[in-house]
Amino acid sequence: MRLPSRRAQEELSALQDKVQALAGPRNVALRMFDASRRSTTLLAQRDFWLEFASLDQEYRDAVRRLARFCLERTDGLQATGGTPQLLVRTG
Repeated sequence: MRLPSRRAQEELSALQDKVQALAGPRNVALRMFDASRRSTTLLAQRDFWLEFASLDQEYRDAVRRLARFCLERTDGLQATGGTPQLLVRTG
């Protein structure tokens, strides 16, 4: 089993931080859009939808970058016969 380098751990941490930082505002925007569907005009609903869509796009991009990072590290380890051992934070 091979542990990732310090640089890889720092990059992983930064990618995880980015996903977590974007998740909060995205979830708030989704709740606001959902609430707007029952209580506002169509124009206001459109504005809430556009806000959510923008935040959702940023969030999905961050998730893709994190997944790509993990896949690249896993593929590299498998090519050298190593075992994937990324230190993924929870919570």
